[in-house]
Amino acid sequence: MKVGTNGWLSGMRRLVSSNCDSRPSGTRINLLVVHNISLPPGEFGGQAVAQLFTNTLDTDTHPYYAQLKGVRVSAHFLIQRTGEIVQFVSCNKRAWHAGASEWQGRAACNNFSMGVELEGTDFLPFSDQQYAALTRLTRVLKRAYPIRDIVGHSDIAPGRKSDPGPKFDWPRYLAKDCLKASRKLDM
Repeated sequence: MKVGTNGWLSGMRRLVSSNCDSRPSGTRINLLVVHNISLPPGEFGGQAVAQLFTNTLDTDTHPYYAQLKGVRVSAHFLIQRTGEIVQFVSCNKRAWHAGASEWQGRAACNNFSMGVELEGTDFLPFSDQQYAALTRLTRVLKRAYPIRDIVGHSDIAPGRKSDPGPKFDWPRYLAKDCLKASRKLDM
């Protein structure tokens, strides 16, 4: 994997989302936000997340989807349970993943962050393949961008969001040398 000057990574599947826009001029990308998502909740392996991110989800196909009608969201990356990484938005663009958010006194985290969605829930462990893929992806992104902090969605939107949730093993993820300084383990 390598980040091209266009912000797209080589070596992974790409599904382009229109749910993004330009970052504010001169913005440095220095935050990585880890999320979880599954559609319907707790079900894995389908196409619903990709369809949500690409505005092609048929909200009539499942009762849960009715609340998603008209929702426009995206993330830069989705890591499936198998460890496959799919990129939806160029790293050069602002993906719509964080919503109302703040980190270290800076609001609107979408401006200066990249979002990585893990296929999962707050209540189930993530797969070994996902941790391996997330570690590889993080290393690549840290080589290309001045990422200082790695946080969960819950850290930037406390009380509003809970992901990646208590089943996400932060110490395991951050055990790799290149990641240790990015997040305090006592958060």
